[in-house]
Amino acid sequence: MPLFKLDDQTQPANPSKYSLVTGTPPSCSGDQVICTIDAADNGSGRPELDVAILSEMVTALNTNTNQPHVNLKD
Repeated sequence: MPLFKLDDQTQPANPSKYSLVTGTPPSCSGDQVICTIDAADNGSGRPELDVAILSEMVTALNTNTNQPHVNLKD
C-alpha cells in the first residue's frame, strides 16, 4: 500500500490533507500525532480512509502507540 504523510494535523480524517510519499519516508518518532499512514490510493493520489484505517488512527491516538498502518510523531 502507498504511504501518505498527514500535512494538516487538524483534519486527519480528510483525504485532501495528505500527500503521497515518494522517495525517502519522513522521520516519524514520538507518539502524539499522526505522521504517516499506509492506505490504498483513492485514485487521485490521496488515501482511501475506510473504517479500518480510521479505526487504527483512533486507536493509535488513544493509546499513543503506532498501529500496523499508522505511524505517530511528536
